Amino acid sequence: MEDFQGIELLPEPGEPRILSAIDPSTRGFQDQWRAEVIGWAPVLPDSVSIRPRRAFSVISGAAIALVMALIVVLWQSDLLLLELPPPSSEWAFEDTNIRDLQEVGLTGEDVRLCMVDTGISLSHSALEGSKVEFKDFVGSEISPIDYGTISHGTLMAGLLISSGYQDGIAQGVTLGMAAALSADGDDNTGSESRVASAIRWCIFDFEADIISLSLGGEQNQESSREGATVSATRQALDLGIYVVAAAGNDGGSTDDGYVSAPGNVPLAITVGASDRFNEVWSKSSSGEQVDSEGNLRVYPNQKPELTAPGVSIVSTGMNDEWFSSSGTSDATVFVAGALALILEEHPELKRSNDSGTGCIELVKSSLASSLSPDMTHDTREGYGVLDAKAWMDSIPSSIDC
Repeated sequence: MEDFQGIELLPEPGEPRILSAIDPSTRGFQDQWRAEVIGWAPVLPDSVSIRPRRAFSVISGAAIALVMALIVVLWQSDLLLLELPPPSSEWAFEDTNIRDLQEVGLTGEDVRLCMVDTGISLSHSALEGSKVEFKDFVGSEISPIDYGTISHGTLMAGLLISSGYQDGIAQGVTLGMAAALSADGDDNTGSESRVASAIRWCIFDFEADIISLSLGGEQNQESSREGATVSATRQALDLGIYVVAAAGNDGGSTDDGYVSAPGNVPLAITVGASDRFNEVWSKSSSGEQVDSEGNLRVYPNQKPELTAPGVSIVSTGMNDEWFSSSGTSDATVFVAGALALILEEHPELKRSNDSGTGCIELVKSSLASSLSPDMTHDTREGYGVLDAKAWMDSIPSSIDC
């Protein structure tokens, strides 16, 4: 072995078991001399970075797979404790300056607001502890229940009175809910007589200051008499009760050019929907220039009167979940809730035993002037987009109505 001291052994190409003795003092023996002698082409290989194998890589992969499988099982069984927070519609409350009115302590206290809808489910944690006076015109339930597709009534009520994750517009109101609509496939429907009976319950039994109607039907231009719902709405207004109604969701190519009934009643406040950029929602209904009697609509009763947030609005849904919906229904609640805050600040504007329509006319004039000082009106946007604080500030300091 002493004869091989200072000699390196190099495996033969193609047969690593055969070793050649190499004198390392020979310059370039690996890439030149050896190649020439043995016949291995003198081309130097490119460097390829290869990470050494690790003994625990298989175990690590198995552990990761096990953790992922466990997360899937927990997620499907609703046992996963970590939940991603749902989106909110905080922009809608802030952009309409509703939060500004809330910051000075207004909650809608001592204001009675009645909704005619699909009912309400109080099982949602954000509605826990809410006091609601409930009347069932669909069935015979005494306890609150929601008969609607996607719990429409619960969605609308949540915008008004929810607490916690997303605080409602007027949490302090006394809420009445008349269940008059129920699921009919993908829609919520109810007979006109049932809706009219629900409105009259709001008037005479619940004694509402405001009636919020996130519903509507087509205007029948060929009919010689108005429907029962329109008649009940007029009755409410004549008694000094504010009615806020949806303009309808038939905008675009299918728009018939009329707001939904009973939003067509002149003294009702009719609401279209806008998005977070204050653009009118594509499906928000446009209004007509003349009323059902053929008279030209004039300021401040042109239809719709305004728009309010109604696109991708988040609110309380079924099974303690939060739903997102779009429509003039949502927009209606924003206006009704803002009006509740104004009536708390100005209780002299609420209905009384000898009320007429004077205060309603004053409030509507203040609304229109707060949005459109130059009295301009658009058949889709109305006088503008809801600004609750500007509306409040436009109410005269001295009220005589």
